[in-house]
Amino acid sequence: MEHTFASATILLLLITDPLGNIPIFVNTLRAVPPERRARVIVREVLIAFGLLLSFMFVGQSFLKAMSLSDVSLQIGGAVVLFLIALRMIFPPPPQDSPVPLAEPLIVPLAIPALAGPSAMATVLLLVSQAPERRLEWVAALTVTMAVCAVVLLLAERLQRVVGLRVVSAFERLMGLILVSISVEMLIRGLKSLAQSWPH
Repeated sequence: MEHTFASATILLLLITDPLGNIPIFVNTLRAVPPERRARVIVREVLIAFGLLLSFMFVGQSFLKAMSLSDVSLQIGGAVVLFLIALRMIFPPPPQDSPVPLAEPLIVPLAIPALAGPSAMATVLLLVSQAPERRLEWVAALTVTMAVCAVVLLLAERLQRVVGLRVVSAFERLMGLILVSISVEMLIRGLKSLAQSWPH
């Protein structure tokens, strides 16, 4: 699937899912003093950004080291995106998770909430399909992380203003879009696989 800067940014936003992460961030940061919460959020977003950025630059070497082809990554990525989309449309029942007593560092906010396996696979996929456009993908990732930071800094306010139902409905709509993207990726991956078979 040929991505543009805009489509790559939208895909990364769907994967990192800042709106869906609002309840996770609000719950995890309850034990953090209010005056430190913004600093913690920015720090966790920067950690996630640094991790995904590193994957963009070592992605090709990683694929070669693991003997993975671009087609296998595309098909595998499509399956992962499809499963994530299904979880967005049909979220599991909420569970009461204990509020952490200490300030969170890296886990669970930076990883896996923002820079989870699906986000890592997505940046690898972008770079493997068009390595010559790496700077464009870096820009898309930068915009994505900036949007995530803004949304999460306003998380408590957004949760109070729009309510969890509106956030949940919007996330399900995003899940439907992600299903379409994943199916398109799978179709293109299967076509590439069919063309590579000896006739």
